[in-house]
Amino acid sequence: MRINLTISAWLLPLLLILYSCNKKYTTPQATDTNTRQVWMTHPAGQVLFQKQELSGGEATAGAGGVPTITIDGSQTFQPIEGFGYTFTGGSAILLNRMKPAAREALLRELFSTSGNGIGVSYLRLSIGASDLSDRVFSYNDLPAGQTDPDMTRFSLEPERKDLLPVLKQILAINPDIKIMASPWSPPVWMKTNGSSKGGSLKPEFYDAYAKYLVKYIQEMQKEGVHIDAITIQNEPLHPGNNPSLLMLPEEQAAFIKRSMGPVFSEAGLKTKILIYDHNADRPDYPITILNDPDARKYVHGSAFHLYGGSIEALSEVHRAYPDKAIYFTEQWVGAPGNLAGDLPWHVKNLIIGATRNWSRTVLEWNLASDPHQQPHTEGGCDQCLGAITIAPNDEVVRNPAYYVIAHASKWVRPGSVRLGSNVPAQLPNVAFRTPDGKKVLVVLNEGQTSQTFAIKSGGKAISATLPAGAVATYVLE
Repeated sequence: MRINLTISAWLLPLLLILYSCNKKYTTPQATDTNTRQVWMTHPAGQVLFQKQELSGGEATAGAGGVPTITIDGSQTFQPIEGFGYTFTGGSAILLNRMKPAAREALLRELFSTSGNGIGVSYLRLSIGASDLSDRVFSYNDLPAGQTDPDMTRFSLEPERKDLLPVLKQILAINPDIKIMASPWSPPVWMKTNGSSKGGSLKPEFYDAYAKYLVKYIQEMQKEGVHIDAITIQNEPLHPGNNPSLLMLPEEQAAFIKRSMGPVFSEAGLKTKILIYDHNADRPDYPITILNDPDARKYVHGSAFHLYGGSIEALSEVHRAYPDKAIYFTEQWVGAPGNLAGDLPWHVKNLIIGATRNWSRTVLEWNLASDPHQQPHTEGGCDQCLGAITIAPNDEVVRNPAYYVIAHASKWVRPGSVRLGSNVPAQLPNVAFRTPDGKKVLVVLNEGQTSQTFAIKSGGKAISATLPAGAVATYVLE
């Protein structure tokens, strides 16, 4: 075939511009004229959750040895409830210190899906202090020797200065955000050692503690904050934190069936009860509780962290009790953070791994810290890097957990459903169908070189090229 190489003067500059654009990693091609999108983070290329448009072209799935990710819309798995962070007391303090305009802009970026918003859709709160509060407290602290089993002195006063005002501002931006709450410790007068750190819940105060949790949910509701789910104890096998509590699985089962379940039912609460809330190395913990039919009837599901064990353990619990939901509720990034290492690990194990193992949520720990990883309690985590760092002058730094969550939260909205997809070598991925019918695919290239591959869905295919170590979210209509 003969090709005419004569190019007019006006066309040559245009072709040079197009050639320059096509050299970028972030312009894979779609099969039709519908506008599609890819959002990419490539640490080595300084591409930080940047949007690219997809248009034109056609890919032949599997041609020339190119791997193909096939989204199978006929395979549906768990519904998705949301992606987000733990909104610690320290996070609230830092946000509340910001100038109003700066805080409003940041909250809209975090919790809105419009413009540059990443659409965080799920938050976890601490019931009383966590180790990332500025001090240890509960909502019923009493002088030594006193008790209050009927909760007559319960008060949310410790949250009125910072957490509640900021939380209400978040709810004004996203009224549909789901909120989970987790206690780090009961009031110390309920504990065997009388201390915020360690100890166990005294059986004679099982009913009192159940009433404490009910009172928390009710009082938060009066503030306009609906608590959708509650875990019984954060990290019940880690009594060395401050605050903390040791609660063995047999104790948790006894507390649920003797007190928490009946007291919640009597109060007419719809808040979901979640068990465990600790590492994936002990799937026997939630299974032990679920093996007890008197406890199991009150339990909605199990919650996990991944400081130990394998993410596949979530599926072990799902297989044992497929009618009970799975949640992923916490994972930290250690300061000072390393996006090139943190991003692929967290995306592979959490955004992809947790959801491929039945989790309805992925929550990072925690939302915000200052440049020195403050505030925290005495003995609390001093290396926990927030998703954002807020400096005293309102300067905001976006850290690895910000980008990890953004790759799912902006497009995989609550009510989405996980779909089936195959996993070619070095291209871990997960697919979803959103409530408005879009298909969303999150892909990591964990290889050492740039990888071209095809994405096949509904009889159509697009061609994509992903740099080594990069993550991309593909939005397919």
